[in-house]
Amino acid sequence: MKHIQIKGLDKPVSKLVMGSDFFRLDNPHEVSEILHHYLTIGGNTIDTAHIYCGGQSEQAIGIWLDETGKREEMVLFTKGAHHDNNGPRVNPEAIRQDLMTSLDRMRTDYIDLYGLHRDDPATPVGVIVEALNEHLEAGRIRAFGGSNWTHQRLQEANEYAAKHGLVGFSFSSPNLSLAKPNEPFWAGCVSADTEALRWYEEQQFPLLSWSSQARGFFTGRFSPEIRDNADLVRVFYSDENWTRLQRAQQLAQEKGVSAIQIALAYVLSQPFPACALIGPRTEAEMVSCRDGAELVLSAQELAWLDLTGATV
Repeated sequence: MKHIQIKGLDKPVSKLVMGSDFFRLDNPHEVSEILHHYLTIGGNTIDTAHIYCGGQSEQAIGIWLDETGKREEMVLFTKGAHHDNNGPRVNPEAIRQDLMTSLDRMRTDYIDLYGLHRDDPATPVGVIVEALNEHLEAGRIRAFGGSNWTHQRLQEANEYAAKHGLVGFSFSSPNLSLAKPNEPFWAGCVSADTEALRWYEEQQFPLLSWSSQARGFFTGRFSPEIRDNADLVRVFYSDENWTRLQRAQQLAQEKGVSAIQIALAYVLSQPFPACALIGPRTEAEMVSCRDGAELVLSAQELAWLDLTGATV
């Protein structure tokens, strides 16, 4: 499997990142089996978060790491400082609280990639950057980034870091998929738009995409007439996305692959370092992701799929 390099981390990060928002303490066999299949295809990075499954996702990963002894082989990517019922909590105290809890749950003394799950534009970036640098210097994290941060805030944070001799954000994890969302999945979520993609290319800034395959939009299970998935209808049902699906199906037929593999290759073929968070539940789905990650799409093919190019 191909990898990218993220500043501050001495391990490569596999282009396919295993999602774990369904890892729980009551399905240890499934967790072990899925991670076995993931390692088999060459993956080495697990995505989780302080809030996933009420904390059970991180706990399940910690148990698996203990049982397998694979901590040093793996890149752990977890996120904290998510909003709660009282509102935003992107502040030094919440960051420390969530990070220390995550370390305890995963039975480790450091996190490879630490992401802020949400942003709070009302909080000055300097306060956030300084807090994260304290944890970096203490060895609790190796690199930090933003999940659902706009590229403007990332730029602002890194300009502050450079001005004050601090380490800045070294990766970002917004949504990026071939299907473009009509509206955010959840409040505060960020999807990379055309302007953002230009910034990522100019900066060569690593992007780790969540919902990289548009929550199954390209599986062939959906059509304009099938409207039983309210969230998918709300977020992805549009004339433009049905055209993107048709083009993905056409290109897939020409290449002898599936449309969902084309959708995955779209994310991984961007002109900047990009990874895709995936959530396969079976060995067959894992192999499909592996094969999709091996596809390389040209700039012309990307533009045609994205409806910005006339021909393929």
